[in-house]
Amino acid sequence: MSPLDQLKPALLWHYFDEIRQVPRPSKKEAKIIAYLQQTGKQLGLETITDAAGNVIIRKSATSGKENRPIVILQSHIDMVCEKNNDVVHDFLNDPIEVYVEDNWVKAKGTTLGADNGIGVAAALAVLASNDLEHGPIECLFTVDEETGLTGAAALKQNMLKGNILLNLDSEDDGEIFIGCAGGIDTVATLPFQPEKVPDGYFWALIEVKGLTGGHSGDDIEKGLGNANKILNRFLWQQARKTSLRLANIDGGNLRNAIAREAHALIGVPNAQKETLRVDFNLFTSIIENELAQKEPSLQLELSSETAPATVIDQKTSNLLFNALYACPHGVMRMSDTMPGLVETSTNLASVKMASSNIIITTSQRSSIDSAKHDVAAMVNSVFTLAGASVKHGEGYPGWKPNPKSPIVALTASMYEKLFQQKPHVRAIHAGLECGLFLEKYPHWDMVSFGPTIRGAHSPSERLDIVASQRFWTLLTEVLKAI
Repeated sequence: MSPLDQLKPALLWHYFDEIRQVPRPSKKEAKIIAYLQQTGKQLGLETITDAAGNVIIRKSATSGKENRPIVILQSHIDMVCEKNNDVVHDFLNDPIEVYVEDNWVKAKGTTLGADNGIGVAAALAVLASNDLEHGPIECLFTVDEETGLTGAAALKQNMLKGNILLNLDSEDDGEIFIGCAGGIDTVATLPFQPEKVPDGYFWALIEVKGLTGGHSGDDIEKGLGNANKILNRFLWQQARKTSLRLANIDGGNLRNAIAREAHALIGVPNAQKETLRVDFNLFTSIIENELAQKEPSLQLELSSETAPATVIDQKTSNLLFNALYACPHGVMRMSDTMPGLVETSTNLASVKMASSNIIITTSQRSSIDSAKHDVAAMVNSVFTLAGASVKHGEGYPGWKPNPKSPIVALTASMYEKLFQQKPHVRAIHAGLECGLFLEKYPHWDMVSFGPTIRGAHSPSERLDIVASQRFWTLLTEVLKAI
């Protein structure tokens, strides 16, 4: 028996329960594509899969609504795959283990995949339902939203017939989104020379863990800790006080997630061992005080380790410490036109070692295209000064708000009618696929809404049950009214 069996509406949660059992990492969506194809076939509906892996399932209108406009329901099928270090989970094969607690659906030590599994589930529930009223429907399920929006970018013109799109990839009940930021990735590769381990050194593993993490767009303004910045702050200080040598460094994972964990294997001369320990305890106290309100579960640990095989050459490690310290992270500017909206931000996402290179991945977002490229150039310059080679991704466009949109007006008025409160109509700092859709289908009228999800892109991800019920009610009533 599933923990979700008793939740209402039953059809919505039935499909969410099925989806969470299908592995679907970004760029490895073959199993969820097959599931969608099978589901479309079982429902007797026209099902198309394009060369990129995007799936389209069409459903005819209910009786009396055959002449209504075609509506596109759109969600992405991939999920961010993050887990706590002490959790054993194979995202390529294992189902997500879920439980219900305090009106939230949660996962056991991993991301839940509500982003955007609940949107996929809602679309499938509409397709499977026999008691809803609606016009003709096209459900568009896109691949690889989380790591490049390549599914949306690859979507061909004339594949879809509708002119109205409901994007089901938002994460706040009571908020209706009419625009989003564009983004770009900046990746720096810093080569190093492995060197012989010096004699007479004490070796220690420095760990930063227990941070909240979160979405690098939705959560960037919340003042959360970044494990890469915290770890490097200590290493930078010690490199100026001791004869520190760096053997290994690893922090963060995904470009669109705020780094929750990081660690480094370092050594100092035996004579400086106690200095290291005392400074670490002092540093821990300082960071805990600075982040007491935002990061109550923060942990910094120092443990003795055996000597490594090699270390990074001293020049490169010092260049790395300086570059990571100088690299901006967080909000760069708030919007002048939409109060409370982050205009431009950057995320120091991950620091990894591969062969004889250190690879630093960052991502930049902005609702203003020129500002997005400006902050990407700023990050580029920091790592260029450190001697790294720097490359930018192709990026993706933002979605310019249309305040006169008919579908936005209908959705907002329907929300107020159903729940007796006005929704907040606004843009979002996270990236949505809508900007890419407009490049192929400039005539589309679009809106985005969804239930409340917290902690997306981290193992603290959770889905509000009551908000999910309201999301379903809003979706079905909007479809009935179009």
